[in-house]
Amino acid sequence: MLVPGFWLGAWAWDEVAGGLRAEGHDVTALTLPGLDSVDADRSAITLSDHVDAICQVVEAAETPVLLAVHSGTGFAGYAASDRIPEQIAAMVYVDSGPGIGAMEPDFSGVERPLPTQRELEDEENLDGLSEQQLETFRRRAVPEPGGVLREAIALRNEARLDVPSTVICTGFPSDQVKAAVDEGSAWLRGLTELRRVTWVDLPTSHWPMWSRPRELAAIIGEVAVAHAPGV
Repeated sequence: MLVPGFWLGAWAWDEVAGGLRAEGHDVTALTLPGLDSVDADRSAITLSDHVDAICQVVEAAETPVLLAVHSGTGFAGYAASDRIPEQIAAMVYVDSGPGIGAMEPDFSGVERPLPTQRELEDEENLDGLSEQQLETFRRRAVPEPGGVLREAIALRNEARLDVPSTVICTGFPSDQVKAAVDEGSAWLRGLTELRRVTWVDLPTSHWPMWSRPRELAAIIGEVAVAHAPGV
């Protein structure tokens, strides 16, 4: 199961999903509530709604799944692993991490639109992305619901701590990400408590599903074979 990060729908995983299916994997990519259309009403959507959507698809599967989450959806993904750990064979955090708490508790807007090109260049690694890919991103991007940034979800099920978790570091090398863990970054806080973590470096952009889709599919496929051979 593949869940995209902010501003994206299931379409963002198309190349990776195709590569995984070619290797015989059963793949579902998910568009989270409020991200289906720029015209959607996002005013009441919360992080809990995103967790509910993930859990619903996971629970519909016949066997425990590999759940891959990208960027800001690390918060929802980690909360899902807290709610239904027995249904998740493995977690994969793609330039992401198991976030704890609220991403931005003071965010007051109804939604957060995609940043400008200059802001993206300043804030994220765009290595390997073509101008066409960036144009498609901007054309298809949907604002992120503000409630997703504000809400903090309480985690109560310690079984989540034993879910095998792979962190794929793309925008920054794993050494820098590990340093951010030590500094207490909210989006990585779960890495201080998880018991079964594997680190993988894949140097490229923050959106490796576009800049290195074949390599990303291969890594996800390897994790699936190791931990969820039925998918």
